[in-house]
Amino acid sequence: MTATNDGRFAESACLRARGTAKEGKVAFAELFFDLVFVLTIIQLSHSLAVHYSPTGLVEAAVLMLAVWWVWIYTTWATNWLDPDKAPVRILLFVLMFFGLMLSIAIPTAFGEGGLLFALTFVAMQVGRSAFTAYVMRRDWPENSLNFTRITAWTLFSAVFWLAGAFVEHEARLVLWLIALGIDYLSPALGFAVPGLGRSTVSDWEVSGEHMAERCALFVIICLGETILVTGRTVASMELLDGFTIILLAVAFLSTATMWWIYFRFGHGEAAHLIEHSATPGRIARMAFTYAHIPIVAGIVLSAVAEEFALAHPHGPVDFKTASAIIGGPVVFLAGNIWFKAAIRGRSPLSHLVGIAVLLCLSIVVPVVEPYQLFMAAAAVLFGVALWEFLSLKSTRADDLAQV
Repeated sequence: MTATNDGRFAESACLRARGTAKEGKVAFAELFFDLVFVLTIIQLSHSLAVHYSPTGLVEAAVLMLAVWWVWIYTTWATNWLDPDKAPVRILLFVLMFFGLMLSIAIPTAFGEGGLLFALTFVAMQVGRSAFTAYVMRRDWPENSLNFTRITAWTLFSAVFWLAGAFVEHEARLVLWLIALGIDYLSPALGFAVPGLGRSTVSDWEVSGEHMAERCALFVIICLGETILVTGRTVASMELLDGFTIILLAVAFLSTATMWWIYFRFGHGEAAHLIEHSATPGRIARMAFTYAHIPIVAGIVLSAVAEEFALAHPHGPVDFKTASAIIGGPVVFLAGNIWFKAAIRGRSPLSHLVGIAVLLCLSIVVPVVEPYQLFMAAAAVLFGVALWEFLSLKSTRADDLAQV
């Protein structure tokens, strides 16, 4: 990739042509790559539902954070690599196969499947970063150096991922938490490596359109998984009566409301802001790399809550049911607050009030049944969406009137 007169880059063997309509396009190979993460999210939510406990929640969080790191790093890489070029497409296919192995290992990652999970995770992280550094070495040496630093950090964390695979129980959890800490701290440290320097956010020239659409597609995968869980749970029931259909409608409404909260106001604004920012890398790192973590986690936890509520709608509300029903929307709204504050510079009041009301629902847990708590949480989410819609609609109307 060579520089043109306007400072942009011409097309090369593996890199996207910057400053063209193709720059922000999501390629079909990327969509194909995402398919494996449908299975991954299903495996995560199913494992959490089966092993729902304080320890199970921590283990599920570790696995989810690892899966997200694999996916978001690949998204950053394909922001510059062109998936329509054969070498990059082959890379995505290889990553997809390893992702399939990663998904298979998830249910037993803290048991006999630990080595398979660690090996595939490390292979994906190190292999992708090294490949990107290699193909950029001639045409974009500055970014090649960035990915060389990233490769060094992934090799450092790999020591703890692999070491954790050879021990059991609490020791594995501790080592994998250290590995995650290294992975997640490295961007904040600029991937600093002795002798190689460190990266700065100004080095990361990204396409806001591409980043926004890729993360939006991952959110859709997660929302689709909640629909799959709902459908699978209801389909397994012997009797489909009116009460079950009402609960099914509430579950669908809850999922649709989460879609509305994320997509109606946020996703498009983030793309626009990044495209017109002097430091797009800084905004992309905060809004997409980090802020989307609780958004995804909240959706996964909400899927588990729907399974609990539909499978056992009556009787006392136990801890796991209450924490999933209330915790899922709370985490999801917290992620949206972070995401929208990163792009707007302020936190949505509707979301803050929604979290407060959801937490207040814990007071009524001893006197309600699971389906009642589930309906109440869905009503709060709907109220948040309606509030934000009316508030921003009014604000935009005032702005147009002033013009």
